[in-house]
Amino acid sequence: MAALAAFSKELQELVSRTAPSVVSVEHGRGHGSGFVLAADGYILTNAHVVDGAANVRVSFEDGSHAQATVAGRDERTDLALVRVPNTGLPALALAASDSVRVGQLALAIGNPLGFQRSVALGVVSAIDRTLNGQQQLFEGLIQTDAAINPGNSGGPLVNMAGEVIGVNTAIIPFAQGIGFAVPAQTASWVAAILIRDGRVSRPVLGVFGAGVELNALQRSEAGVDRALRIFRVAEDGAARKADIREGDLLLRAGDQPLRTVDDLSRAMVLGGGSEMTVTLLREGMPLQRIVKPGPALP
Repeated sequence: MAALAAFSKELQELVSRTAPSVVSVEHGRGHGSGFVLAADGYILTNAHVVDGAANVRVSFEDGSHAQATVAGRDERTDLALVRVPNTGLPALALAASDSVRVGQLALAIGNPLGFQRSVALGVVSAIDRTLNGQQQLFEGLIQTDAAINPGNSGGPLVNMAGEVIGVNTAIIPFAQGIGFAVPAQTASWVAAILIRDGRVSRPVLGVFGAGVELNALQRSEAGVDRALRIFRVAEDGAARKADIREGDLLLRAGDQPLRTVDDLSRAMVLGGGSEMTVTLLREGMPLQRIVKPGPALP
């Protein structure tokens, strides 16, 4: 009983620290959640929450409101930034994505079905999930059984240290205990580009793959424990022209390790479409290929 009481108190303190950073985001065509990313007024939410809006209404825990402008959207990751004129806001820190473990406790905070700042406790059920959306393919998602409902979108999924491990983004209709969040690592680099440019332009490599754990022999050959396995290569894409093939294990782009699809996306976006050296493992043999990504896509 003493241990349970101590755990309950820890949860209460966690909610007290994090809830003031969670907001409601509304406009004429939609509503959802968000959280303060930076003290100078940047708030992170989902792109679908602010779809079609140039301005939104943000409501804070203390009952105050502010008009916000949409600073940028990225439909590919379903992330968006809005900015309010307020300063000195309580921001939440983003956790390192490699710190997320299956089975760890996770707290979802948001405004499901209009119930303001609701809290739900669960665990990380899986990582690196792929989910087909209505108009896009989501990759590298965190799966959780913390209750996520319409209105939770854009709210934070936090660990027991109060750090954001993901941005709640999707559910499977009629399923129970299956929700998904965009990892904090993705949110970090996408938000930085949205602050700078208002949009994310993506050079095209022309591959489809997923992060995989390597077996003992592959780890010995590659010197890493995880890589990006290529399942499909576009016929006329940049990867095909550079002799990247189905079944290849991509290890690095330049000096950046490739452990997930998001790692590859980030490397290409930050590279600005310039040529890059891709290190890969093919049938046990380490190889390098020079790739020139195709024109950027919005």
